[in-house]
Amino acid sequence: MRRIGSGPLAVVAAMVATCALVRAGAGTDANWPQLRGPGAMGVSEASGFPDTWSATQNVAWKTDIPGRGWSSPVVWGDRVFLTTVCSQGATEPPKKGLYMGGERPQTSGDLHEWWVYCLDLPSGKVLWKQMVHSGKPPSPIHVKNSYASETPVADADRVYCVFGNVGIYALTHAGRKVWQRALTPHPIQAAWGTAASPALAGGRLYVVDDNEAESSIAALDARTGKDVWRVSRDEKSNWATPFVWKNSRRTEIITAGTGKVRSYDLDGRLLWWLKGVPGITISTPYAAGDMLYVTSGYVGSPRRPIYAIRPGGGGDISLAEGSTSGEFVAWRQPTAAPYNPSTLLYRGQVYVLLDFGMMSAYDAATGAPLFERTRIPEGRAFTASPWAAGGKVYCMNEDGVTFVFRAGPRFDLLHTNKLAEDDMGMACPAITGNRLLIRTSARVYCIARPRR
Repeated sequence: MRRIGSGPLAVVAAMVATCALVRAGAGTDANWPQLRGPGAMGVSEASGFPDTWSATQNVAWKTDIPGRGWSSPVVWGDRVFLTTVCSQGATEPPKKGLYMGGERPQTSGDLHEWWVYCLDLPSGKVLWKQMVHSGKPPSPIHVKNSYASETPVADADRVYCVFGNVGIYALTHAGRKVWQRALTPHPIQAAWGTAASPALAGGRLYVVDDNEAESSIAALDARTGKDVWRVSRDEKSNWATPFVWKNSRRTEIITAGTGKVRSYDLDGRLLWWLKGVPGITISTPYAAGDMLYVTSGYVGSPRRPIYAIRPGGGGDISLAEGSTSGEFVAWRQPTAAPYNPSTLLYRGQVYVLLDFGMMSAYDAATGAPLFERTRIPEGRAFTASPWAAGGKVYCMNEDGVTFVFRAGPRFDLLHTNKLAEDDMGMACPAITGNRLLIRTSARVYCIARPRR
């Protein structure tokens, strides 16, 4: 199918229901198959890894990874998958905290190699690495971006890797390439480069390609890589990963885009849309059962909303100007959202990590503030999304420093964990059982308690 074009609680009871749904969606087993793990929530019920570490303390192993890649590690069984791109020429190092002035409109003329790595989870040993593409980059990127910023997604048999403006690749867990398809390069706003990761559900790979020329969302057959359907979009450049929302009414494909959030059904038909978001979107949507959370917080916009959305909407479900709720919008916080990090829903609270080093928390059922814009001591420049496990909330800044908080209605900093000086941190981690996997600009760390 191919279609082109589409038109524009008592409170206590609600909190109990929300907490139960969050636990149901959190990661509880060994697999962390996609960006932010099961349900794209960044949450694990595992509590076996330590909450203090350094570059040497509580490090089970660390493995250097060549090249540059801001994709997150994903885990299936005892295998860790990640991507990187290596240049045969000199590359300008990323600058911590810099966004304005980081545009680099000239495309590199050096030969680059696009790689998929597989590490052994118990030891960190490189089991295999597969070069899937080589050549000159088809487009420029921001100095802080990479050509491997899209996080892979894995299932029991394969790992699927999207490299924006280059191609999509499906490999077995043993590293054999099953299929590939090239992507047509398109211009991206301000030459910032791509970053939207794929989503996998029901045997289909969902890929959003929002750009300045020919935006689209496609459902690909995961077995073959062929289009099941493809729909053009009015949106321009965006970097948000699509989310597959299985609620009590139906399954929906949620996309956060330029000025609108859109929902599609499994056949690519537009179900509903929500206006009132800024023109640049990065954060990943997620849901706790029948409540969908979407955020968009571009720093240059007066609109930086967090939305909690109920299922069943049709057509335009946008709120009237000044309204904070409606038939399908349970609540809205109009100026609370972060720019780069996604928000975190954990034990009935929505945690907001602001890029410039502040934290807020809101009641997940009502949107009521618990604390707002509290400064993290020496916590400048956050890009990676926060994560949670074992009653604690973790936030890593671009210096590779992780701040550990006690989860709850008060701002309660417990620990500050620093890695090596060359460990810039922009990728979200993976949690698997009693291990925490942190990818930095230089390497992957496995944080775990020492064996006795």
